[in-house]
Amino acid sequence: MGKKSRVKTQRLGTGATVIASPKEMMILISQLLQRCSSTVAPSPGKEWDEYVQIRALVEKIRKRQKGISVLFDGSREDYFPELMSWARECGASTEGFDIANFEEEGYGLRATRAIKAEELVLWVPREMLMTVESAKNSPVLCALHGQNRMLQAMGNVTLALHLLCERANPSSRWAPYIRSLPLHYDTPLYYEEGEVHHLLGTQALQDVLSQYKNTARQYAYIYREVHTHPAASKLPLKDAFTYDDYRWAVSSVMTRQNRIPTEDGGGLTLALIPLWDMCNHTGGAITTSYNLEAHRCECTALRGYDKDEQIYICYGTRSNAEFVVHNGFFFQDNSHDGVKIKLGVSKSERLYTMKAEVLTRAGIAASTVCTLQCNEPPISAQLLAFLRVFCMTAEELKDYLVGERAIGKIFTLGNSAFPVSWKNEIKLWSYLETRATLLLTTYKTEEDPATLKKPDLSPHSHVAIKLRLAEKLILEKASASARAKRLHFQKQLAEGAPLPRYEEGANSVRESAEAYRKLPALPHKLEEVEEDSQEVSFNKAQEEEENKLQKKPVLLDMGKSVYGTSAAPDGDVNDDTYPTQLFDKEATKEEEMPGFNLTLDTIKSSHATRNVQAIVVTLSAD
Repeated sequence: MGKKSRVKTQRLGTGATVIASPKEMMILISQLLQRCSSTVAPSPGKEWDEYVQIRALVEKIRKRQKGISVLFDGSREDYFPELMSWARECGASTEGFDIANFEEEGYGLRATRAIKAEELVLWVPREMLMTVESAKNSPVLCALHGQNRMLQAMGNVTLALHLLCERANPSSRWAPYIRSLPLHYDTPLYYEEGEVHHLLGTQALQDVLSQYKNTARQYAYIYREVHTHPAASKLPLKDAFTYDDYRWAVSSVMTRQNRIPTEDGGGLTLALIPLWDMCNHTGGAITTSYNLEAHRCECTALRGYDKDEQIYICYGTRSNAEFVVHNGFFFQDNSHDGVKIKLGVSKSERLYTMKAEVLTRAGIAASTVCTLQCNEPPISAQLLAFLRVFCMTAEELKDYLVGERAIGKIFTLGNSAFPVSWKNEIKLWSYLETRATLLLTTYKTEEDPATLKKPDLSPHSHVAIKLRLAEKLILEKASASARAKRLHFQKQLAEGAPLPRYEEGANSVRESAEAYRKLPALPHKLEEVEEDSQEVSFNKAQEEEENKLQKKPVLLDMGKSVYGTSAAPDGDVNDDTYPTQLFDKEATKEEEMPGFNLTLDTIKSSHATRNVQAIVVTLSAD
């Protein structure tokens, strides 16, 4: 069907760039690794300068690697028939849809007949999936994985390396899938420097810069391992492992990785799911599950589709910043859009211990990330609870720690119906209004509407400017809403209105408990995707319920894994084989700040439940 892959090497005399000697390349790689692994974080405002310096080194490496890569003859669409044929042979569903080009959205699945809502339209057996488990079992990768702590700790990096090794193998059983993948992506890793510049001032910028730095650091480290580690001798990458190759693999995994059950069902693992990942995103419910008994991924129709309509699925509730950074697109009608802001109670504050304790009882860390939402109200129960505690006086804190019905009052922190006090409400909304207004000063968007109309504007710049405008609009709405709330509570205070108590009203306790359930458990960093830490744990009551269900599988609403950041594994990381700061320590560092911060945290995962029959996972973009 498709043609075999080939290693294309341009040589001197053919117009190719001069290829660096192994010694020269290793020097450049060492410089890049050292630059990206500095233990000294750039001072505020200097992150862009660091990015420019790292990018200059990367471009120097790319220039010397030009023309050396594993390529496929023909275009991507030439291999779609082979993908469908392979899927059919493996037992996947291939009836009722085909692959079509949908212009701006790119390739997707098109209905070839009428499809009913909730109809099972697509299933993919496990044997088609590329997983961290299949990487561990790979004859060429297993030895290095067994000895390399980075690969053991970071399943997404393992999956990227697995993808590259299989791409270099013409007889790979995943060849039909790999050949059907895009040749390049629209993730910020593919942005030109000027295109990234459009994100200056946005809350997404920090994630973009960290993503670029992490990818460069990982590439330099893996390049050194590939060329020096004895366990890497079987890897088919020594002659063709360029930065562009790794960027492609990272973007393939970042836009497609999903967590599914391990083969033994005892935990979760990262996976690439062929054919299924051709679906594009729309708003709605998650309709994809993993069937534990049939050992396959299953997808039901989000709604009814007529013949020739595009079949969509929902990737999950993510902001446009998350979609741009991790998927490479901007979703215009995103009802879940928001601006993530970092909050923290300073340890130097006199009331820090009391505030931290109240927050802990509410399941919130003293340093956390919350979201200003595009809808009304602009703040979640978590953010409301944090700001109420943040603005409490000593007496108010004592009342929630040791006062009468202190335990019950914790349930009211995220409930807008039960203020701590009128003054507390005035203070928190004044604070939010001020912070949103200050954040707005970083957005220089006056010319953006006109710029978007320019015919020569690049697609990446178009996405970046749309994101900048969307974030500004959310902050403007949040500032206006906070002002209205502040004026309302100032009026309540002036009129001497009685303060509602949660005991009043028959449904108060139930409503407060519902608000409390919206508060998070002590937050964990989603970028910590160590495979060993991905096991699902449940309390005793849930386990007893599972016993009643006997063989019925478990429903999980899995958040998307974030590529390229993870906590370092236990043990000494300062030896020659495992460079200091290989992992993104900066992304997991808690900043002690008395208010909002301009950094953007990573995507959050939702909690698992244990009472239905499938494992739902979120899908990535084509």
